[in-house]
Parts: sequence; structure tokens; C-alpha cells
Amino acid sequence: MNMYSFTLLVRVLFIATLLFHIPSTCHAYKPILYMHGILATSSEGDMLKGWIVQDQPGTEVLSINAYNGADSVVNIMEQIQVVGRQMKTFMDKHSGGVNMICFSQGGVICRGVLEQLVHNVDTFISVSSPQAGQFGDTTYLKYLFPHLLRDEVYKVAYSNFGQNISVGNYWNDPRHQDMYLEWSRFLAVVNNQSVNPLSQDFKSNFLRLNRLVMIGGPDDGVITPWQSSHFGFFDANLNVIEMENQPWYIDDWFGLRTLAGRGGLVTHVVPGVSHRHWITNHTVYRRYILPYLQ
Repeated sequence: MNMYSFTLLVRVLFIATLLFHIPSTCHAYKPILYMHGILATSSEGDMLKGWIVQDQPGTEVLSINAYNGADSVVNIMEQIQVVGRQMKTFMDKHSGGVNMICFSQGGVICRGVLEQLVHNVDTFISVSSPQAGQFGDTTYLKYLFPHLLRDEVYKVAYSNFGQNISVGNYWNDPRHQDMYLEWSRFLAVVNNQSVNPLSQDFKSNFLRLNRLVMIGGPDDGVITPWQSSHFGFFDANLNVIEMENQPWYIDDWFGLRTLAGRGGLVTHVVPGVSHRHWITNHTVYRRYILPYLQ
């Protein structure tokens, strides 16, 4: 073998080594969508994004830049349309599938998007989100309805005005379910508990998920009851009924029981975390979010 042939062989072997080495060092992590909570901005998830990129180099994370700050209190259905278009563009760009992390109000927005889109989301991580609704006095409620007590909010929430406010869309008064079913333009619709001509599409789209991970805890201080983050909720006597005993699960209104039956439903009860700290708590991230991004 002459020197030219030897040099060419060395170059070929070197290039081949690089090509075969790349897959083992650049694991193809799924891209991630992040949706912020009420009165927050797209930068809310910056710390979380930094941790993800550090642990999973090369992961693309898109934090939705829409309905920031005070704009986040407009009605949820409007938000779903705009956020859904941004998310669909990202999904189309990543045909191999994406994961989704959504916090607080962002979690109900994401569920609305998932039910209304033919999506490619593998894992939806819902972090302290009022998935079964909200019924409690909080600082956020006082911001929106400063002169109303919890038991009076239904008078505003269940009206045309109230249904143009995001919290009104998922306000679920257990003592006024007749009015809730009559007026709810979001939560009762995505739950398929009110008349919805697209109910089968909503359920089919929801079941495109491989996995739903729900994170919440008793020290949250905002989501009321905190079990709403796991699809539990109050009965008319304000006793908390867990998800498995709720009609939306028992009768599989939008697919929860089906998802659970195939092993795709995960719940984590995490004590000691207040609402605004879920996304900036590194222990929560390491134990309850990162393992589902692998």
C-alpha cells in the first residue's frame, strides 16, 4: 500500500469513527413545549429550561410567548386558539413527537389544546393545575374579584362577563352545578359533560397521549382543592372526592380511565411546596419532571 492509499484509508476510518460515535453521545431527546401560569410570562420557565438543557444537552425547549401578565386573564378558549397554533407549528417541525410541561392555568390551556388538536405529544406533565376546576379564595381570585367572597363568585363567573375571564372558565362551584353546566364555556366542554358536538374528537385527541403526569400537593395554597391537580374535586358538601370516584373518570368522559387502563396515568403528591415554587424547585424537577423526559 502506497502512502496515498494509506492516508486515504486513515481519513475514511476517522470519518467513519465520527459518524458511528455521534448517536451514542447525542441522544435524541424529545423537544419540549412549556406553557406558563396566570399573570406570568414566557420567562417563567427559564430556570426549568436551563436545568433541562444541562441534563439533556441539545433539547429544544419552546416557552410559549403569548398571553403574558394581565393578558393571561382573557377567556381560555381564545387563549387555546392562539397558543394552539404556536404549539402546532412546533409539533409539525418535530414529527417524531414532543413533550409538554404546563404549570397552573397553563395546564388547563394545554389540556384544551390537546383535546382540540390532532397532536403528537408523547408526555403531558401537568404541574399544579386546576384540572377539575377551582373553588377557593386565593390572591389570584382577589386580584380578579376583589369584592367577592368565594361563595359569591358564581354570581359573576356564571355570566357572559365571567366567562370572558380565564378563572371564570374553570370556576367550578360544587353548590351551583346547574349554573356551572349552563354557563361553563370551557371546563364543562373539555370534560365532555355539557353538550359538545366534538366530544368524540376531543376524547380521541386526548387519547393520542402516551402519558399524563400530574403533580400537586397539600401545601400548594392556591389550587383549591389541591386534589384538583389530580382531577379530584369537592362534592356539594365540600368533601373531596378523589379522581377514581369522579364521574369524569368512572364514565370515561374524555379518556382518563382509558389512559389509566393502559398505564399512561401518573400522579405525584408532593408535600411542602407552595404554588409559586413548583417550577423553581430543583427537587421537584429532578424527581417528578426529569424522569418523564427521558
